[in-house]
Amino acid sequence: MGAYFRVYQPSGMVDGTKAHQFRQQIQKLLETNPQVIVIDFKDVSFMDSSGLGALVLSLKTVRATGTKLFLCSLNEQVMMLLELTDMHKVFRIFESREELEKNIINV
Repeated sequence: MGAYFRVYQPSGMVDGTKAHQFRQQIQKLLETNPQVIVIDFKDVSFMDSSGLGALVLSLKTVRATGTKLFLCSLNEQVMMLLELTDMHKVFRIFESREELEKNIINV
């Protein structure tokens, strides 16, 4: 995907103990001036409201720089959390990284 993209792939649980680290990683990616940041949830087993808060704050930070943020590979629990909070309408979500890469021309 090249310098145009930066990918962050958290793992395990994205909860209160990891929320700060999550936001720091997004900030580090922004320092490289990408046009798109992809958060690949392939290895995330669980996300709670603290993790969701970190994700929403990250989106605001990313958008403030003019960068796009996409999510992919969400498991059922994370997708349900986004749907219950209507955040699935705010984020551009792809089923997999492969699907994202195929459709990225249209974003």
